[in-house]
Amino acid sequence: MKQLNGWIKLEGITLKANHGVSEHERKNGSTFSVDLKVKGDLQPAAASDDIHKAINYETLASVVNEEMQIPSNLLEHVANRILTRIIHEMPQVLKVKIRIAKITPALDISCRASVVKMKLKRS
Repeated sequence: MKQLNGWIKLEGITLKANHGVSEHERKNGSTFSVDLKVKGDLQPAAASDDIHKAINYETLASVVNEEMQIPSNLLEHVANRILTRIIHEMPQVLKVKIRIAKITPALDISCRASVVKMKLKRS
C-alpha cells in the first residue's frame, strides 16, 4: 500500500510558561503561542478510521504542553526538545515544524512577539 503523506497541524496553542534569560521572565512567566505542523503517512488512519493508527493531535498537544512547562533560557532549546521528542516517540512522523512566539516580550521597545521557527526531519 502506498503512503498517503499529509499534514496534521495545531495552530495557536496558547499557554503561560517561564522561559527567558531575565529573572523577571523566569519568575513571572510570559504568554506563548505555539504552532505545530507534522508531516506523516496518514494512510493507516485514513483507511482504518482507527485512532491508534493516527498521528494523534492530543498526543502532540501533550508533548508541547509538557516541554513548555520546563523552564529554559532560550526558545530554541524548548523547540528542539519538542521536535526531538515527537520524532523519537512517533515513528509515523516524517517531519515536524514548530513556531513558538513569546507574546509581548520584555523589551525597551514595543514588540508584538519574539518568534523562533525550527523544523526537524526524520533521518
